Amino acid sequence: MFGTDADVIHMIRNAGPMVQFILLLLFFFSITSWAIIIIKYRYLRRAYKDSVAFVEFFWKSRDLGNAFAQAKQFQFCPVARVFRIGYLELNKLEQSGITISKEGASETKAGSEIRPFAGIENVKRSLRRAINTEMTRTNSMLPFLATTGNTTPFIGLFGTVWGIMNSFHSIGLKGSANLAAVAPGISEALVATATGLGVAIPAVIAFNFFTSKVRIIESELNSFSSDFLNIVEREMIIGKGK
Repeated sequence: MFGTDADVIHMIRNAGPMVQFILLLLFFFSITSWAIIIIKYRYLRRAYKDSVAFVEFFWKSRDLGNAFAQAKQFQFCPVARVFRIGYLELNKLEQSGITISKEGASETKAGSEIRPFAGIENVKRSLRRAINTEMTRTNSMLPFLATTGNTTPFIGLFGTVWGIMNSFHSIGLKGSANLAAVAPGISEALVATATGLGVAIPAVIAFNFFTSKVRIIESELNSFSSDFLNIVEREMIIGKGK
């Protein structure tokens, strides 16, 4: 094992400048990818855990004011942040005196009718913006993993092709084409391809795994948003218009 590791290090040290640059570039992709994998895994695990806890508390509480106060404690929870924005928009409507009558038209305290469903539409827009913001935050850094998985095999292949070209060029200069002369240069060049695949495979696996988790969180956000709007329409806004 140690002999093999030493041979690989020896090949890297004796590789050409271009191949060494390719390996350095792949090393950058690898370090950055693993940093993103660790960060996103911890973030998504905490986000999912906090979302489950907050939704459970929300349905047990049945009190929007109490849920809003508790939502501040779930700092990593996308659902809690969406709820807070929707609740703040709802408070703005209450402070402006907008209610919705039985017929569905928005009215002020003075009784003047305004655009139909203007109040509830404001809450819907706020929730949609909040969901888009959370999805942007949740998907951040994932494109780098996709880029790494798609490009590093070709970067490694480029290093291999370049190394093989140099090997054949050296063969032409020396006039020797036996296996002992060809093998060292080709093996050094093939290290770049192996490294590119070694960088790409974890990135692709992590990207697919995180994408599935992000879809679950997005589904949870949309479901909670719909449930919250149902509560607002049924118990707070329509109820005030009766």
